[in-house]
Amino acid sequence: MDPIVAQTVSLQYLAKQATEFDVIHFHIDWMHLPLLACLRVPFLTTVHGRLDLPGLTALVHRFPDAPFVSISGNQRAPLPDANWIGTVYHGMPPGLLRPCFEPGSYIAFLGRLSPEKGAEAAIRIARQAGLPLRISAKVPRDGSRYFREKIEPELDSQIQFVGELRDPEKEEFLEGDGDAFSDRLAGAVRARDDRSDGLWDISHRVPSGSVLEVVEHNTSGFVVDSEAEAVAALSRIASLDRHQVRQAFERRFTTRQMTHQYLQTYDKLLRLPQAAQ
Repeated sequence: MDPIVAQTVSLQYLAKQATEFDVIHFHIDWMHLPLLACLRVPFLTTVHGRLDLPGLTALVHRFPDAPFVSISGNQRAPLPDANWIGTVYHGMPPGLLRPCFEPGSYIAFLGRLSPEKGAEAAIRIARQAGLPLRISAKVPRDGSRYFREKIEPELDSQIQFVGELRDPEKEEFLEGDGDAFSDRLAGAVRARDDRSDGLWDISHRVPSGSVLEVVEHNTSGFVVDSEAEAVAALSRIASLDRHQVRQAFERRFTTRQMTHQYLQTYDKLLRLPQAAQ
């Protein structure tokens, strides 16, 4: 089914029973805003996608009271005038991926294959360091040309593409790596939802990224300012304590922590003057 059709039908059902809920929490971007502005029931929206697209500034100005939650502080930058009421990082069940405390034998890249995610940088860094790289990712429809032109020509015995992996396969994939790159090389605006196994990152700090919010420098990874520094950091991976890396995840990025933060956000929302209307 066309997702727009599914969302439209869902909103029809919601409109009929909206007053039965204390808070309505949306993850569908913008479609619900006109309806909820009329229903006047407490709601909030977590935005997950890009916020630098044309028209979004005018949209948030049209709905100035609509409450939003960001998934990183940096994500807010393109829409500073939106009604942000909280930031909640993604969380994952702590038992979903088993931590591995033994060193591995290759660099791992786990993420989405698109130019902003930095797979090309991971390849260049692996080549300079003389280390094998394994890339796990789904090739999106709109990214197939990028894969064919930028990634596929680089594949050889050192740089290998293993495709998209299910969660049990991710565990084995990440157990084998000793020096893990997630898709943070390009400073993607997301929390460490795909690094919940408690391994470490070498993350490339760029102005548009949330790296400094996510990676605890010298504890859960190394934050670097260039590819040359990333290559040098690979030689220092063994200085990181994998148990401390795991503890950083459990302290900040579990589903329990995410849930706790959302409950606090709901409580804050219900205390706002608009919630009583």
